Amino acid sequence: MAEPVFFAPSRAYTAAEIASLTGTKLADDKFSGAEIRGVAPVQDGGDGMLVFVDGKRHGALPKGLRAAALICNQEIAGHAPPDMAVLISGRPMYAFAAATRVLYPLAARPGPVTGETGISPAAHVAEDADVEPGTIIEAGAVVGVGVGIGAGTVIAANAVIGPNCRIGRNCYVGPGATVLSALVGDRVIIHAGARIGQDGFGYVPGPNGPEKIPQLGRVIIQDSVEIGANTTIDRGAMSDTVIGEATKIDNLVQIAHNVKIGRGCIVAGQCGIAGSVTLGDFVMLGGRVGVSDHITLGIGAQLAASSGVMDNVPAGGIWAGTPAVPIREFFRQIAGLRKMSKSRPRKSEPQ
Repeated sequence: MAEPVFFAPSRAYTAAEIASLTGTKLADDKFSGAEIRGVAPVQDGGDGMLVFVDGKRHGALPKGLRAAALICNQEIAGHAPPDMAVLISGRPMYAFAAATRVLYPLAARPGPVTGETGISPAAHVAEDADVEPGTIIEAGAVVGVGVGIGAGTVIAANAVIGPNCRIGRNCYVGPGATVLSALVGDRVIIHAGARIGQDGFGYVPGPNGPEKIPQLGRVIIQDSVEIGANTTIDRGAMSDTVIGEATKIDNLVQIAHNVKIGRGCIVAGQCGIAGSVTLGDFVMLGGRVGVSDHITLGIGAQLAASSGVMDNVPAGGIWAGTPAVPIREFFRQIAGLRKMSKSRPRKSEPQ
């Protein structure tokens, strides 16, 4: 029995087509008809494959490289084997990613799990739900009363869309995901098991222990956002939790109530963002970053992995450590600790 192939190319492309679609420059027009049938790491290559190298650091071409085409920068192009198409780009990795999206569209945007089209008879869709033509709702999915879903959207198996939610066009809500109290824009991808719009963690001390503060806000997810598997985004308490346009959130991230995340941000796996935090546009959080409540991270701020943020970070700031400090100060602290640890050995200790 042959091994399964989960992602097959949509079709073969010529080198000229890939150059046009990715904005790269074909070094020699005689290779314009070279057929590209897939992508591969440069160390593997193979007939019909597209490979890439990215700059001087990763620019070594393996001996005996076989491929239909190579994406690289101008400097590397002169060292390419003479029998393959060379596509020149100032950003080879960016161009290779664009080419991969062209060749493997289902790997970039997930499709139906069951292969169904339209509304499955095994789905539960409220009678008053407004589902535009071209929507796919798979078996086991639940679409509540008053829901609106745009054309081209896929609601995968066993996903739940709560009452009065709005899901835009060309979205994807993965298997087992839940979307409650949320307004979702166009081209949003919500991966399997994500939990959107559950109540925030709000309590006040009472005579018999913590008593819940009702969470009355919503989650607003703007266009082209991607939310990873098993990530949770709480709805706001009074105001809304907002995820800005084109922000990308990894798996296993916790975003608490009233958080405001700007446009084009990147939040890596296992981050925890406490309530009422504000992230400006293009903020980047490395894996396992924790952000204390009511903190503001300015436009373009970057936090190194495992940082613990307990103070505001200015625009463009690059911070690290716990508690997080500017990156240069962090490295001075590390150097100081290393120096202290290298104390002079005692006489009884080996030299």
